[in-house]
Amino acid sequence: MIERLQDNPSVIVAGHRGYKSDYPENTLLSIREALKAGVDMIEFDLRLSKDGVLMVIHDETVDRTTNGSGKVGDLTLDELKTLDAGGWFGPEFEGLKIPAFAELCALLEDYPHVLLNVEVKRSEDAKEAADQAVRILAERGFLPRCVFTCFDAAIIAHLHDVHGVKTQGFKEEVMSNFEHGDGGTYSKMWAIGIEMSLLTPQTVKRYRDMGLQVWSYCPDDRQQVLYSLGCGATLMTCNDPAPAMEVRRQLQ
Repeated sequence: MIERLQDNPSVIVAGHRGYKSDYPENTLLSIREALKAGVDMIEFDLRLSKDGVLMVIHDETVDRTTNGSGKVGDLTLDELKTLDAGGWFGPEFEGLKIPAFAELCALLEDYPHVLLNVEVKRSEDAKEAADQAVRILAERGFLPRCVFTCFDAAIIAHLHDVHGVKTQGFKEEVMSNFEHGDGGTYSKMWAIGIEMSLLTPQTVKRYRDMGLQVWSYCPDDRQQVLYSLGCGATLMTCNDPAPAMEVRRQLQ
């Protein structure tokens, strides 16, 4: 299913942590609103709780996006579920919770054609998190619509070599444990994500010539969307998907 991104001439839009610009990131509300907006893909982040439950949260700590403090990996599922994951964004969002991955999967059951960009966050237990994510997604029949992402090249290699799934990495200078040469990190990537400040037509051509899908993040206004498309990026991961969705409508 994910293969439909290959050589796709249309505008492919992914919601970054759901609908990050307008809703508290990585909450079920943020993801649901991105789905309702019609994005092609949802990008989200995974970390393990202290008791080994996959949680949908970006940061190593809960400090920025909840009313709590401390590392995600030092808190149990029950402790994480006591935290408010919405009030930091606005009082109207108070009471939202950090989703367990199982809750997100239940939501995604109703959107069988939406693609998934599954980011495993860098951590000491990232390999365990990756293994668990692959297992859960396989059990639900979701794997054909997934690309797995990590800024740790060792996790990219693990996902590629052990699980045989499609992976999206990044430019070598922003990844840890990057391996150069034949059989190195680039050879284990199916796609590469390039931040907008680093995106140029020459960069896109370089990675396309290596056989990689080239994606951009995060073009959030019309000018950035058009620039991204002009450079040749085939997918855009957006905090605000509305401008990209509007450009897509105009191009159809």
